Amino acid sequence: MDNQSSVSEFLLLEFSATWELQILHFMLFLILYFTTVAGNTLIIVAVVLDHRLHSPLYFFLLNLAIQDLGSVSVTVPKYVIGSIMNDRRISYSGCVAQVLFFVFFTASDVALLTVMAYDRFIAICNPLRYERIMNRRACIQMAVIAWLATFLNAVLHTCGTFATPFCSNIVNQFFCEIPQLLRLACTDSYPIEMGAILFSIMIWFGCFIFIIVTYVQIFTAVLKIPSSLGRKKALTTCIPHLIVVSMFSLTVCLAYLRPSSSTSSSLEFLVTIMYSVFPPMLNPLIYSLRNKEIKLALSRLLTLRSSSNNAFFFCTP
Repeated sequence: MDNQSSVSEFLLLEFSATWELQILHFMLFLILYFTTVAGNTLIIVAVVLDHRLHSPLYFFLLNLAIQDLGSVSVTVPKYVIGSIMNDRRISYSGCVAQVLFFVFFTASDVALLTVMAYDRFIAICNPLRYERIMNRRACIQMAVIAWLATFLNAVLHTCGTFATPFCSNIVNQFFCEIPQLLRLACTDSYPIEMGAILFSIMIWFGCFIFIIVTYVQIFTAVLKIPSSLGRKKALTTCIPHLIVVSMFSLTVCLAYLRPSSSTSSSLEFLVTIMYSVFPPMLNPLIYSLRNKEIKLALSRLLTLRSSSNNAFFFCTP
């Protein structure tokens, strides 16, 4: 990328001149980050260590938790460190890496949520063939395809964004966000990235329609279940997923479909936090609150840890 010689680094969103507000920003993002890391790590540990959760649903939930950890770790730590060190700079290569991995993890969210919708569809609408269709090999293949496809999509977006020369290096956001970078371009024409955006919109719209159609069939099948207990159990596994899909779609639409010319920088900052930080933080909470198996697995792990600590205490001379 030959425009690297003209822009060697970028300046992220300017911090407040007031030291107290810088500390407030630091504490707020630090709390959000550690809450996200703790929640998703608990999900990962519970699924890995509890054999009762070794099923397709929790395998994809494990992948979703890894994705959430990745997406928030790409952006927030840099901003947290920068706010306390009062350093807005990010290198050109660092900005490229942020765009690549943020798009990768965000797109993988869409892919994994789509696969999870298909898993719930087979489990509820075709339960007798569920184990044969959603076998271990099929689950691994679907996860690998989702990760690989979204990585190629991220490479396409990254190349399209940085193929355009930049006339400024001031990014009006707390990380290298594609819409903000395109505003720095020396030209209003960036055909590669526009093509990538249109392609991504079509894929996202296709996934969204697939999820909607899938859940229409799922709820139709649930209403036909004779027992109220069976209906409740089916809905318990579906509603968290539907909440996550709705929340992610709403926040992304707010971020990318808003009129940029009439949006203040503070509102842009808030909307970006809503789609980049809140979903990864809330996903573990949504799944654990509505999922009895996850709550029981976490309870067993905490009980086991408490028992081992007590045993160590009593065995210590």
